[in-house]
Amino acid sequence: MTVARDESLDLGAARERFEEATDFTMAVEEEFAILDPVTLDLAHGFERMFEEAQEDPLLAESVRGELIDTEIEIRSGRSEDFAEMKRRQREHRRLLFDLAGREGRALAACGTHPWADYLDQAIIDTPHYRRLSAELGWVAQRNNTWSLHVHVGVRGADRAVAVCDSLRNVLPLLLAISANSPFLDNRDTGLASVRSEIFTRTFPRCGIHDPFGDWRTYAEFVDLLERTNSIVESTQLWWSIRPHHSFGTVEVRICDAQTDGEESFALAGLMVAAVAQACADHDDGVLAAPRRARELEENLWRAIRHGLDGRMIDFDEGAEVPAAVAVERLLEWTEPARRALGIDLGDFDPTGPNGAQRMRSKVDAGATIAEAYRAAVDRTAASYLAAG
Repeated sequence: MTVARDESLDLGAARERFEEATDFTMAVEEEFAILDPVTLDLAHGFERMFEEAQEDPLLAESVRGELIDTEIEIRSGRSEDFAEMKRRQREHRRLLFDLAGREGRALAACGTHPWADYLDQAIIDTPHYRRLSAELGWVAQRNNTWSLHVHVGVRGADRAVAVCDSLRNVLPLLLAISANSPFLDNRDTGLASVRSEIFTRTFPRCGIHDPFGDWRTYAEFVDLLERTNSIVESTQLWWSIRPHHSFGTVEVRICDAQTDGEESFALAGLMVAAVAQACADHDDGVLAAPRRARELEENLWRAIRHGLDGRMIDFDEGAEVPAAVAVERLLEWTEPARRALGIDLGDFDPTGPNGAQRMRSKVDAGATIAEAYRAAVDRTAASYLAAG
């Protein structure tokens, strides 16, 4: 039986979407673990929650699955500005948390679950995820992780590729800011983002890609992947930043899920601003040249290992700088875009403490990992419904 070609691999149509895209539309995608509210163990239930979500028009269009049946995603949908994105997502969050409560479930927003056994999790029963499981085996089964993504409209296919290429430089720093997964297998891993080791380091076509230079070079490589039976749809390009073929957006995918709802919005806003500032720099002829892969690898490891507690390498200076100093430079660079787009970070301090630091501080003060996780779950329940 011949399987119809996935429309997302029509690269001519994808290019047209970028040529017709509207700059700086935006959307946010937030992933949550589904929990037993008493034990805080992962609880099977996505299919039931998804079925119930179809009864509400807003939930039906905004709830999605993500590989395992103990995970659920909520999407804002396309928004014209930051205020609209937050307004839409606040309502979607409210509906999702209400649904979880009716189903006797709690929701958590951390990069990993601190003690769940990945062998106990079931892959969602859809053709897409069955194929993924068959192709990736252990890699798919092991991927019990939760993240935060944003989409930003970028007009022009070559421009979108140039922005993706340049923003590779700041992805490690965005990960360091977001790091929120220090615990796994009921122990401290010594990492700030073990989620990145589980997902980014094991999935194919993942992490930070080589620079492509222009749409033609990008499209030729994607076409090669399709012709050699490496991919059958564009969502199998799991890179930490990518041109999204179906939406005409640049999608930033590097960050851990955020325990605090207000911080999730602020971090999403910072990612949007980075894309918008890179577009402005491109238009002004001052876009930062893409760093070499070996350079980015050094900073990516530092972000995974130490998060905001570590130091990043400034390759222009040939020296280390504290992560907080690098964050301050990122804030300075994105300030014009944040001002132009009305992105207010509120009380969010990207220099920390982040989720990994907060959870570790509780354990250092005498809490168990389970107690630190319960505090995080409580904070998620309170803040995601209150976040403005």
